[in-house]
Amino acid sequence: MPDNASAPTAPTSPTPLTLLGLGAMGTALARTWLAAGHPLTVWNRSPGRSTELALRGARVADTAADAVAASPLVITCLLDDASVREALADADLTGKDLIDLTTSTPAESRARAAWAAERGARFLDGGIMAVPPMIGAPEAGGYILYSGPRALFDEHRDVLSVPAATRYVGEESGRAALYDVALLSAMTAMFAGARHAFALVENAGVDREEFGGLVAGWLAAMAPATAGFGSAPSAEDVTSPAVVEAGDAALFRTAREQGVDTGLLTASAGAVTGI
Repeated sequence: MPDNASAPTAPTSPTPLTLLGLGAMGTALARTWLAAGHPLTVWNRSPGRSTELALRGARVADTAADAVAASPLVITCLLDDASVREALADADLTGKDLIDLTTSTPAESRARAAWAAERGARFLDGGIMAVPPMIGAPEAGGYILYSGPRALFDEHRDVLSVPAATRYVGEESGRAALYDVALLSAMTAMFAGARHAFALVENAGVDREEFGGLVAGWLAAMAPATAGFGSAPSAEDVTSPAVVEAGDAALFRTAREQGVDTGLLTASAGAVTGI
């Protein structure tokens, strides 16, 4: 396993923490920390979401400020960066360690780090590379990216490793957000490609379940090749430009024949002369 990655581990002693945000992801995170024996205080804008966690032993705070006051370690998992600012507007962050797992842009994460420092808190940014069912399930392969002070990450590594494996990606505060959004962008494009594929066969009398298996298998087979974009291709790997152009042209002609919009192909393959 890489030096900057770690699998979930059991902390030597329970760490009290506060979690703001109990959507599907926040609730999944909360369950794992409670199951591991961590004293957990939770807050959510909609109080009804906390009922299950209260039965599992969580302390439910009436306000975000009260929740922050309850623990030295505060984790946010909210809708967006504006939600984080709003939730913490009245909280005293002096001496707190704030870890933001809310999806944000690199610039927003850097601004949030500076904002936290001005209010007396240490800050780590996080990017969750998992869906809720993958939290607390090491075999599922999910992990959480972290960036910010290395010493702060190391200090909390044990508790952060409870929900999912951790991967530290650098001191620069916006790095985790950059990795997060870049990886999500790749996923989004993959899903868009799969939807495009289904649109092509929509009216062709194709068994959709059988075709779905072919799509999944083909994408899985091709996935390892994506790592190659990180290095210069060898001479053996370079496909003739003429072959690429002919292949792209066939993709566009087929989409038009099937009455499917070519916007995705234009974005992914680029504008090819003559098509």
